[in-house]
Amino acid sequence: MKGGVSVIRGKIFLLVVVLMSVALLIWGWERNPLISTFLPPKPEMQLLPVITSTIRETEAQNQLLEAENNRTLESSEGLIVALGEDEQDTRGKNSRVQEKTLDLDAPLLSTDTSSSVREQDEESFTTTVENQEMHVKNPGEKHPRGRKKTPDLTGPLLSANTSSSVRQPDDNQACDYAKGKWVVDDSWSLYSGFGCKQWLSEMWACRLMQRTDFAYEKIRWQPKHCQMEEFEGSKFLNMMKDKTLAFVGDSLGRQQFQSMMCMITGGMKTADVMDVGEEYGLVIPQGSARPNGWAFRFLKTNTTILYYWSASLCDLEPVDIKNPQTNFAMHLDRPPAFLRQYLHKFDVLVLNTGHHWNRGKFNANRWVMYIGGIPNTNRQLAMIGNAKNFTIHSIINWVNSQLPKYPHLKAFYRSISPRHFVNGDWNTGGSCNNTTPMSIGKEVLQDESSDYSAGHAAKGTGVKLLDITALSQLRDEAHISRYSISGSKGFQDCLHWCLPGVPDTWNEILFAHISDMSLVQDE
Repeated sequence: MKGGVSVIRGKIFLLVVVLMSVALLIWGWERNPLISTFLPPKPEMQLLPVITSTIRETEAQNQLLEAENNRTLESSEGLIVALGEDEQDTRGKNSRVQEKTLDLDAPLLSTDTSSSVREQDEESFTTTVENQEMHVKNPGEKHPRGRKKTPDLTGPLLSANTSSSVRQPDDNQACDYAKGKWVVDDSWSLYSGFGCKQWLSEMWACRLMQRTDFAYEKIRWQPKHCQMEEFEGSKFLNMMKDKTLAFVGDSLGRQQFQSMMCMITGGMKTADVMDVGEEYGLVIPQGSARPNGWAFRFLKTNTTILYYWSASLCDLEPVDIKNPQTNFAMHLDRPPAFLRQYLHKFDVLVLNTGHHWNRGKFNANRWVMYIGGIPNTNRQLAMIGNAKNFTIHSIINWVNSQLPKYPHLKAFYRSISPRHFVNGDWNTGGSCNNTTPMSIGKEVLQDESSDYSAGHAAKGTGVKLLDITALSQLRDEAHISRYSISGSKGFQDCLHWCLPGVPDTWNEILFAHISDMSLVQDE
């Protein structure tokens, strides 16, 4: 009996000891949670010091620049770019600048950039700055072209980090070279502005004028999310061996042609080039001062580069061939005879139009719209904006219909190059006197082209859009401006570009597209 009681007492004592031990452990853990040191810490969201600093600086800067944030630049086409706040440049060791993004999501119905006052029936478009992005640079990322980071050219509010990140696009996703930003690069040079006299017209060589600021020459285009291959003349010629590149369009197309010749030769005079204009009927017509185009062949690689003047991309025929003052039938639904005759000889074709679609040019050139071989009687089509859109669709559809016959042909339609006249037009006191790049720190991120007509005409066809409108819109400081040696006093050229200049970038993007398409064909 006594033994049983002892056993019960022992069990009770043991239970009490266990309970007291557990209580002591719980109390001790609450006072000093040793066990918690073996558990993973709870995640906490922290801003990097450099970003926190940037945010504080941005808030202060916003108060100081409130008026500037609302400033806008308006071009004579009705294009408005709301700049918003300028970029805050914080150059921490592992930081990237906080950038202002230029989001041009709103498509435009038309981008008439005529050289006379815009007609009421022509449409305008608006671009606004909407979004900001905060980026943190990966310290392992490299400059897309292996170029060094350059000094700040335009001050803290107009600077850009030229060593920002660039990655190759996904294998199944083509690079969109129209998205990106302009960056200052003091080492940037494709050819000298003093040279290239063999190919460059004096009226576009701003280094030979009285202009004194040339910062626009040291700004290059950096695509977003992908790397654009650096242009090299020898590489281009080898890629175009036994091939022909044809530019067909207006004077901006001629600028792109001259830019390409300067880029290929590096601006150096070369004897390894032959004039082959006669092969394409490019001779001086009777009574004219110059031919309708030029064609040159690089003998070593048998590469031909040509330009043909077709301001409207319509077929033009004299209504009465015997009358020197006759009107010209402007066939909106018929491609230029030059294209119909020589398209089979081209390997790369670049088309453009836009700046001659206005009443002033129509009257001066005595153009009369024709459809189906007879004068147009459709009132809606008689409106110049509609006629231009119709023609763009017509020429692109025609080229697209020819591609099955010429599978070697790579066809491009270049979107319209913007004008930057302020407070008037070319003949009403309009000017473009700005010399400070407004492009630095702004990004073009839109998915649709700012040239609505061209973008929609090319969509779904084999003709690729060479989209340069939005990126060129940011470069108002790079025009001929008041320095034109051929212009009249009191008139400024805010349509054409200084060379070297913006058209070089168009050709860099063209080169990248051709290279990409060649790689696809080789696979």
